[in-house]
Amino acid sequence: METLTPKKETQPAPAATTITGSKAVLEAFLAEGVDTVFGYPGGAIMPIYDALYDYNEKLKHILVRHEQGAIHAAQGFARASGRTGVVFATSGPGATNLVTGLADAMIDSTPVVCITGQVFAHLLGTDAFQETDVINITTPVTKWNYQVTDATEIPHVLAKAFYIAKSGRPGPVLVDITKNAQLQLFEYSGYQKCAHIRSYRPKPIIRKEYVEEAAALINKAEKPFVIFGQGVILGKAEKEFKQFIEKAGIPAAWTIMGMSAIPTDHPLAVGMLGMHGNYGPNVLTNECDVLIAVGMRFDDRVTGRLDKYAKQAKVIHLDIDPSEIDKNVKVDVPVWGDCKETLPLLTRLVEQKVYPQWLQKFKDYQQKEEEKVIHEELNPTTEILTMGEVISSLNELTKGNAVIVTDVGQHQMVACRYAKYNQSRSNITSGGLGTMGYALPAAIGASYGAPDRTIVAIIGDGGFQMTLQELGTIMQFKPNVKLLILNNNFLGMVRQWQQLFHEKRYSFVDIQSPDFVQVAKGFGIPGKSVSKREDLATALQELLNSKGTFLLEVMVGKENNVFPMVPQGRGVAEIVLSKEEI
Repeated sequence: METLTPKKETQPAPAATTITGSKAVLEAFLAEGVDTVFGYPGGAIMPIYDALYDYNEKLKHILVRHEQGAIHAAQGFARASGRTGVVFATSGPGATNLVTGLADAMIDSTPVVCITGQVFAHLLGTDAFQETDVINITTPVTKWNYQVTDATEIPHVLAKAFYIAKSGRPGPVLVDITKNAQLQLFEYSGYQKCAHIRSYRPKPIIRKEYVEEAAALINKAEKPFVIFGQGVILGKAEKEFKQFIEKAGIPAAWTIMGMSAIPTDHPLAVGMLGMHGNYGPNVLTNECDVLIAVGMRFDDRVTGRLDKYAKQAKVIHLDIDPSEIDKNVKVDVPVWGDCKETLPLLTRLVEQKVYPQWLQKFKDYQQKEEEKVIHEELNPTTEILTMGEVISSLNELTKGNAVIVTDVGQHQMVACRYAKYNQSRSNITSGGLGTMGYALPAAIGASYGAPDRTIVAIIGDGGFQMTLQELGTIMQFKPNVKLLILNNNFLGMVRQWQQLFHEKRYSFVDIQSPDFVQVAKGFGIPGKSVSKREDLATALQELLNSKGTFLLEVMVGKENNVFPMVPQGRGVAEIVLSKEEI
């Protein structure tokens, strides 16, 4: 008897339509859920901007004042929202102006997709007007890049770009599209998101035997210590991380990039690691018997001298990027994989414990730091304001609920030391590259990535002058950003090093600044400047209560230093609390 196999119902393939390569780019954005683009037009990307004219209701385009501002804004957007930031730039100088931001995003694992225009394909290699070899220029500072010369490639190349940017360890991707490909008509049959690329494995296979080895080490430990980085945040594993440390009862310290993954006042949170981190976490790194690193990369600012770093400890390293394992610090147990998946496996195997005497050691060192550094920083006896007391006053008003975007320098270290956080994705800063000028455009981007949160940009007088043209972006698009300039009339961090290690030979760090309040006024942004303690709280309240953007300049001590400090060339346990100890 013949068996009849029921026919499978198949969906008819979507009818192909003829569109330009430029329109295909924008259709890809919509399919990927993009709603905001930061960019600057130019000749080689003009066809895409022409197509964008018809997408005004679907795609919000923020016209920055410099392409570096575009990519930093996209970074701020990505860091605040957990989504992929998107950038448009033209060829030549437009594309090369993205390089600093690409390098920043690469080292800080920030997902960004940059679309650059390029000259016509037949002109490639001829030194045509505004032609640069953007692919070779950006190869070292992108997770992936690609040049499109045929419009038919655009849908699958962009699908691949978004997938690579946000999967695994995130990072920046650049797609360079020649002008002929932007103008070219082709048969478009829809957009398919990418979910797999042959030879690309964004998540390494989890080896459960390593998880078991890690749990065994932790269960035998007498002085275990957890250090965590941004991998917890990027993996959306804040809940899983908190469950792990609470069950295991282990003290936990954060890197600058890991800050805000757990509330700063969590009972097991013992502070920040690194060159200007807290005293206890640095010293006790060299006393713990098991060191558990979660989603961090053992960079030099955290480890100090590697030959003096945690030599007594068994090291467990949880990371999604296998290349980070054994790169700087020799690991005893590698736990490859997404920490959102590996942490629950580890939590199930670790024993419920507490370490009261071990935790008390961190508290004792914290008390010493309070007496020798923190009390004087937050309660100065002179009339001159300190950066620390400004941050402390800000904490009282925000209650730890603001997104703090910092630039690079002394104010960055002070903000990271003293700012309080209650929720994740609240600390946005340039960590690995240390890019001055980052904060203002990143804060603009963050305001679009987290529109319901208070965004406060804390910026030094030097860094602010590197990208202050982005006040024009604020003037035009009116994002809600609170600008707090801590002005010490110096390039403060360089000056500190010149004072401590170069016999106070202040070489070109005494920087003159314009009247920032008047500059802001020229862009239609209200502001004020304060230098007296009795005016600080009221001025900060005015900053936070203002509708839209407000600029507050606070004049602080010219030669104040940031301590504690691990001097370059020393181990983390050689951290000092004052210049007299150097």
